[in-house]
Amino acid sequence: MPRTVLHWFRRDLRLTDNTALQHAAQAADQVIPVCILSNWKQKHGWTGPNRQQFLCGCLESLSKNLTTLGSRLILRSGSADAELERLIRETRAEAVYFNRDYDIFGRAMEAKIHALCARLGIECHSYQDSVLHEPETVLTGGGQPYRVYTPYSKNWLNLPKTAPQGRITSLGPPADAAISSLPPPTLAHWNLPPCTAEIPTPGERAARDRLKLFIESGILNGYGPQRNIPAGQTTSLLSQDLRFGLLSIREIYQRCMACTTAAQPSVQTYVKELAWREFYVAILWHYPHVFEQEFAPDWQGLPWPGSAADFQRWATGTTGFPIVDAGMRQLLQTGLMHNRLRMITAMFLTKDLHCDWRLGEAFFMQQLVDGDNASNNGGWQWSAGTGADAAPYFRIQNPWLQSVRFDPEGTYIKQWVPELKHVPAELLHKPPAPGLPLAKGYPLPMVDHHTERDRCLAIFAKHKAERV
Repeated sequence: MPRTVLHWFRRDLRLTDNTALQHAAQAADQVIPVCILSNWKQKHGWTGPNRQQFLCGCLESLSKNLTTLGSRLILRSGSADAELERLIRETRAEAVYFNRDYDIFGRAMEAKIHALCARLGIECHSYQDSVLHEPETVLTGGGQPYRVYTPYSKNWLNLPKTAPQGRITSLGPPADAAISSLPPPTLAHWNLPPCTAEIPTPGERAARDRLKLFIESGILNGYGPQRNIPAGQTTSLLSQDLRFGLLSIREIYQRCMACTTAAQPSVQTYVKELAWREFYVAILWHYPHVFEQEFAPDWQGLPWPGSAADFQRWATGTTGFPIVDAGMRQLLQTGLMHNRLRMITAMFLTKDLHCDWRLGEAFFMQQLVDGDNASNNGGWQWSAGTGADAAPYFRIQNPWLQSVRFDPEGTYIKQWVPELKHVPAELLHKPPAPGLPLAKGYPLPMVDHHTERDRCLAIFAKHKAERV
């Protein structure tokens, strides 16, 4: 009798080097690919139209790619365990295959799927796929999780890396026509408003084109010295592709490491960024409290006296600090933000405006196409000075100095803050004269950085003293 199994697509929306999908194809005569859509409506705490629109495009692309293999993507909506149970019964599947997720919610659902399969008496197979090394495989000599990036990265870099595999060529016959499926989703599925941001092109082919451009155009070769420059393309622009699994982390690593020796310093710098990504995955895995609390016990309960009005000016890119406003407007208009600007804007919100990092973390997740719980949480806690391997609380970036250092000609600022396009570059990197805005219609700086820096230091010092 032909053997039928389900492959549950999650954060692996591709056919190339997909670990669980390949194992399923090798083990069965018929693989039925399925994706379960969430069924929340109108508003969600950590997502919004930008990321959901990208997901819609990725699922449409995946569906077409599966059709070319003679297969069919089955889309359902609801709780993954309930929908998979229905599909198991409808298809008489003998096993479920999926790639593991590492955040709190993914882990909880995986436990339910394992229990479901045990109850139904069928096989359940899960695989490592979205990371080069899982959290429990990169530990100290004493078997403990790392709390600091540098020793973690040294261990991570020295571990052997799995080579990528090829592209799936067949999944057997499609699911019977009687097996119902939703059409590829639109934002209406979640009752979301239209996406107005100019988000990246979704789908596996577009992701592969971005990878090719990054490696073959010379961007990777210049990544080391150029990666902190926000103007132009100086980074890979692959973050959303890793977030949705449009590209395999194994292929990215292999393609980079295969570059010429002349590019090795930049390659190593980029690969260390991949290690940062997995460090934050490990932090969320081993210390799940970071999702709601400060990682460092000394800073739990730290007061954040910033106002809602201050947060709103930050969120709309109207702070009067050109580099901060440029970053926020890039986010609002594209669903992405250069990583250096993520640090600058996050530190400004927490250290200059004294607003709770959780507010910024949630806002980023609602806007970012590449929003990832582990990386976003890690980045925000780093900037706030409360996280694993965080910037010490007394290390507070000066946005004016960040501006002159990384955007000296004002190219990035003028791209995203058009009110300032005719302002001489040297005036963009220092506070304007009292009462004299940089340009008509552009606000004065909402705070004095040096005053707020001192206030921030006092807040942290007082909290630390009270906990002794």
